[in-house]
Amino acid sequence: MDRDGRPGWLPSLGFAFLSFNCGMAVYRSWDDLSSVAFVVVAYVALILLFRCLHLLERAAPGRQGRWLKTAVWALSTLLTLMFSSKVAAIMPLWAQLLVWAMGIFTILAGFYAFFLARPEEP
Repeated sequence: MDRDGRPGWLPSLGFAFLSFNCGMAVYRSWDDLSSVAFVVVAYVALILLFRCLHLLERAAPGRQGRWLKTAVWALSTLLTLMFSSKVAAIMPLWAQLLVWAMGIFTILAGFYAFFLARPEEP
C-alpha cells in the first residue's frame, strides 16, 4: 500500500490479471450456468477476502477486529470448500479423501489461529 491507502502497481496488476481471467472463464463457460456461478462467487469472495484482510490489518484491536476475523475465516472457508469440491470431483477416491482431509484441516487450523490461539506476550 502507498501512504495514502491506495494499492501499488503490483497489487493492481494482480487484480487486473484476476479480473481478466475470471472474465475469460465466464465467457468460455457461458452455456454452463453452474460454472459461471462458481467463477462469479469465487471472484466476489476473493475480492471481499482481500478487502477484509486489508481492513483487518488497519483495524485497532477490539470488536471490529473480531468481526473482521470472522469474515476472513468465513470467506476463506467458503473458498476452501468450493475449490476442494472442484478438485475432488476429478480425483480417484483415495485422492478425494486426501483433498477433503487437507481442506478440513486448513479450515480448522484457520479457526484455531484466529479464535483460539493466544499471541505470546513479549
